[in-house]
Amino acid sequence: MSEKRRSALVTGGTRGIGLGVAQALAHEGFDLALAGRRDAPEVESTLAGLRRAGADVLYVRADVGETDGRARLVAATRERFPRLNLLVNNAGVAPKVRADILEAGEDSFDRLIRVNLKGAYFLTQAVARWMVEDRQRDPSFAACIVNVTSISANVASTDRGDYCLSKAGLAMATQLFAVRLGAAGIPVYEVRPGVIRTDMTASVGEKYDRLIENGLLLQPRWGLPEDVGRAVAALARGDLAYSTGAVVVVDGGLTVPRL
Repeated sequence: MSEKRRSALVTGGTRGIGLGVAQALAHEGFDLALAGRRDAPEVESTLAGLRRAGADVLYVRADVGETDGRARLVAATRERFPRLNLLVNNAGVAPKVRADILEAGEDSFDRLIRVNLKGAYFLTQAVARWMVEDRQRDPSFAACIVNVTSISANVASTDRGDYCLSKAGLAMATQLFAVRLGAAGIPVYEVRPGVIRTDMTASVGEKYDRLIENGLLLQPRWGLPEDVGRAVAALARGDLAYSTGAVVVVDGGLTVPRL
């Protein structure tokens, strides 16, 4: 790999929103390290498509919610790519069963916080140290971090409180790292998707079809993974270089206050 090429690490990058992000970055000329929990043969056709788009692609089977998984992911990425320009914390899980917050149990809460928040928080810590080292050696080196959250960071859903809290926590993590890394010249952003058509939302497809038909969104269609991918690509290009800590909302106008 040429040291002049940019590289990105995208967690959960082989399906759904993560794949939309990976595809957009591949077309922007990024090489890719992708993390997921499936075995490599299961994602080979996806990886082949990204390679056809011109990217050098590394896949690491790793659970970002586990300390060992994060360590293996960072080590493998550092071995493959000499420098990392972009971290996209996208990996996330939804509750296996939606439960009213008066009834919900601790197991689901612990799982969602571990994967959606703890995993991203400590992966960012490890990658940020690496990026700071490279910026100290070469002040012209460009790097940034993007956290993919959800409108659930500030829109309450009482049948999945654990998910809302995990995303609200990641929104605050964005602010924390933006403050900490500002002086190092590493911007940190949040991309906040709305109703995006993925396998995660397949089980509530009919519900949201009806809501969209009845005016839920200002732009009356489902969001697509490529909508989120384009937003991340813009941040990766440096289009919002003077906006560290910014929240980029990709929700078709769902959260615009209306009378």
